[in-house]
Amino acid sequence: MKRTLLILLFLPSLLLAQHTIKGVFSPAEEFKATILYKVTPTISKYVASYELEEDGSFVLKLDSTATKGMYRLVYALPQEDYNFDIIYNGKEDIELTFNPETGVSFIKSTENKLLASYTNSMSLITQSLSNYFSSQSKDTTALKAIFKTQRETQVNFEKAAENTIAQHFIKANKPYIPKHAENVKTYISNLRKHYFDYIDFSNTILQSSNFLDEKMLNYVFGMSDNTKSEVENYKQNIREFCKAMNKVPLKTKRILLFDLWQQMVDLGLEPVANFISEDYLMDIAVKLNDQELLQSLILYKNLSNGSIAPDFTIELKTETKTTKQKLSELKLAEHYVIVFWSSTCSHCLDEVPQLHKFVKTLEKGKVKVIAVGLEDQIYGWKTLTYEYPEFIHVYGEGKWDNPIGDDYGVTATPTYFVLDQDKKIESKPENFEALKSFFSKE
Repeated sequence: MKRTLLILLFLPSLLLAQHTIKGVFSPAEEFKATILYKVTPTISKYVASYELEEDGSFVLKLDSTATKGMYRLVYALPQEDYNFDIIYNGKEDIELTFNPETGVSFIKSTENKLLASYTNSMSLITQSLSNYFSSQSKDTTALKAIFKTQRETQVNFEKAAENTIAQHFIKANKPYIPKHAENVKTYISNLRKHYFDYIDFSNTILQSSNFLDEKMLNYVFGMSDNTKSEVENYKQNIREFCKAMNKVPLKTKRILLFDLWQQMVDLGLEPVANFISEDYLMDIAVKLNDQELLQSLILYKNLSNGSIAPDFTIELKTETKTTKQKLSELKLAEHYVIVFWSSTCSHCLDEVPQLHKFVKTLEKGKVKVIAVGLEDQIYGWKTLTYEYPEFIHVYGEGKWDNPIGDDYGVTATPTYFVLDQDKKIESKPENFEALKSFFSKE
């Protein structure tokens, strides 16, 4: 009876506290908290969070509801950029250290240490291959030895990882390994050709990690063809990647291709971003009925350099009359600057007067500014407009809910667009200095 009572007393604690994930972030002063998520192919489910101790340490307790699989530890914002994956097999505690310069290092956890060891070993072999080809050595015996080491390392780690979650990644990461010596041109060609041979895109473990995303980015940005331009090279790589993941569920395709699209947007590679959108993502968005994604893709396309700027009505005032005209109908200058500003925006009150002064220094007919005031009320804005008589002023009623601002994707003020005389978008300067630089190149 006593033994039974003791078991009953300890049972709740056994159910509640199974294992822990603990670690230290350094430098401690750069981190405040960490959040743990359980990751599946389509969603990330919140598990726990911890406000870091002064020394950067944390302890996350996993209860019996924490099932084995892939977990993600977030350490800063935005969450999608500052995180790393953790394997939890439901059998062991995990201990780690993290530094933004050196990455994550696992102190305790057989599976995570095994995968980290594999990654490090294969990276060293890849570096040896790079050094060999860079030296233009003719010693094929040395090259064969490197390939032999690479082959044996792969086999040994696959055996060591049997019946583990880590094995999914080790097998999927298997590189192209020639059976005979190859010159650098042939090797790179074959490396590119066989890059996706061992990746099972339908594997839910891989889908629940950063693995597929990292392989995609490494292929698209890492495989180059010197006979093609940068844009054409990226497009070709994207085509090959999309062929490789042809049978992947639409939701997984959406996640991967949206991330690639966003990468191209961030790099300012509009032709590549729009290629991804028009050839792949828009179709996926339609099939998934993802209207938010579809509208984002269309908006970006509409605001890309070379596109006709969204049209809107402008009031042109003279001393005797006021007429209404479309932006597309204006024939006043070689270039048009549309600036979205606000009378309550401190940055605007600094830059708009500079813009007004700058435009007056340019030759007549060179530039016409259309200033769209995104406002909650008209009075303060109206008074300020008299200080900038060189501008065409447009009242953007509703501020962030204004249809003109929406058509131009405005999320902050001031925002600039430079158009040519045909109202095609030429540039989207980040600030007034960038706008001045654009016209200094004219």
